[in-house]
Amino acid sequence: MATTYEYIAQNKRRTWLLVLLFPVAFALLTWGVIYILSSLLGWHLTGDPNMDSWLYAVPVICWVVAMIWMAISYFTGDKLLLNSADAIPVTQKDQPEIYRLVENLCMSRGLPLPRIYIMDDESLNAFATGRDPQHASVALTKGIVKKLDRAELEGVISHELSHVENRDIRLMLITVAGISFFTFLGEMCFRVGVSSRYNRNSKNNAAGLFLVLGAVCSLYGLVFAPLIRLAISRQREYLADATGALMTRNPKALANALRKISGDSRVEALDKRASMAAMCIENPLAKQNLFSWMTGLMATHPPIKQRIAALEEMDRGY
Repeated sequence: MATTYEYIAQNKRRTWLLVLLFPVAFALLTWGVIYILSSLLGWHLTGDPNMDSWLYAVPVICWVVAMIWMAISYFTGDKLLLNSADAIPVTQKDQPEIYRLVENLCMSRGLPLPRIYIMDDESLNAFATGRDPQHASVALTKGIVKKLDRAELEGVISHELSHVENRDIRLMLITVAGISFFTFLGEMCFRVGVSSRYNRNSKNNAAGLFLVLGAVCSLYGLVFAPLIRLAISRQREYLADATGALMTRNPKALANALRKISGDSRVEALDKRASMAAMCIENPLAKQNLFSWMTGLMATHPPIKQRIAALEEMDRGY
């Protein structure tokens, strides 16, 4: 089994690989679709064969824009994610007990004290974000603060701090930024394409291009990007559970917390932020969608029962 330091180094390599893989894969997909439509099917997207040759520059433009987006997200993405979750910063005066728990755990691992946020939701969930331990944040729902006892809450916080220590937060920040970019771009292209098509003053030449780009972006954001995300092993959750249990020397408390969380983990503010699901301690999305019957191949988290069983096995060793 890899050491913590080896795992951190592996996460750093994966982060930079994803920075390149997201836009490169999208550029290739876009070029492939344009090639099929304009060459194999004989469909000139703009109606001007000379102009269609220019369209092959579109993937390059998209790649450059995506790289700029991800660079911006690297430095500001954590704030955007916290805003999306309706997370509110709290001070030591507001939540002295939570601050003591976080501070003690950070001291035990030599970590800087992260910023602490509370999500206005009565469910039980939590996540950590940021580009490195010096710029990290931990967000907890109101429900998890109220409904877990002190040892269980300490276990949850230790799990999130493990993601900070292992640099999972940076890896997931880049992943969420990449998926969000292409999903947003797809929605915008669809809207422009539809409005152009029904605009009488428009030549409608650009409508087809925007609709095609919208379809490509949506396909990429909903299918290909999640597959890339799955390349980031779900073992990170097992490792965070194990590292968190070592912090507190109380695996049973984290197991009990996960058992409670599994019964009420949905965070309403994140229902439309599916890309953020992998960041939370347990899936925060409503479990009612077309693919909910699948066996979990596309799940962002390992089965909760397996995580609890692993922690209980650790507990027997103490």
